[in-house]
Amino acid sequence: MNKRNLEILGLGEDATREQIEEAYSALRAKYLEDRFLDGEAGNNAARMLNKIEAAKNELLAELAEAESSEENGGGEAYEKVEQLIKDGNIDEAQRALDAFNERPAHWHYLQSVVFYRKNWVNESKKQLEIAMHLEAGNQKYKDAYQKLNDKMAYDASNHASEGANQSAYRGQDMYTSQDNQMGGNFCTDCLTCCYINMCINCLCNACCN
Repeated sequence: MNKRNLEILGLGEDATREQIEEAYSALRAKYLEDRFLDGEAGNNAARMLNKIEAAKNELLAELAEAESSEENGGGEAYEKVEQLIKDGNIDEAQRALDAFNERPAHWHYLQSVVFYRKNWVNESKKQLEIAMHLEAGNQKYKDAYQKLNDKMAYDASNHASEGANQSAYRGQDMYTSQDNQMGGNFCTDCLTCCYINMCINCLCNACCN
């Protein structure tokens, strides 16, 4: 579970639903009283009320997802999907995802990865947004979303003049190493070289004529 949320409620990683509820209730009672204090103390209490509310909701959502995964054999099934993606069996990974009855945040994250490998970048982005909405405290989803946006912005700025489209994302893989992540085997230098050569040929032809 999200460590930051656990720290806000003063809980350990093995916290149960009952412990989360109890910790939230105790802190809420405290800060409801403190919010009437003068100055910064009252303002801080009001801010903490919002924080503990968000922390409780996110932790309970994580527990619900974990319980749902266990009931539906989701843990092993997700591992199978992840392995299929790593092996490059994207169509089989999609069929495995389609077989899920429950579709929590992790399902949408894996669907995002599959869409990404299919070069469906916009669809991949939408699935990541759903995953983040369902599990707002998951840093992995946030990091993947940021990397995807950064890559899309980078390619858009560097290849706009070449009419680049989604084919510019060929080979991208959220499971690749840091050097290739969000970039795959796509070679920007190759496109740049081709473009320069094309310009040189045009100039040469113009001079010859």
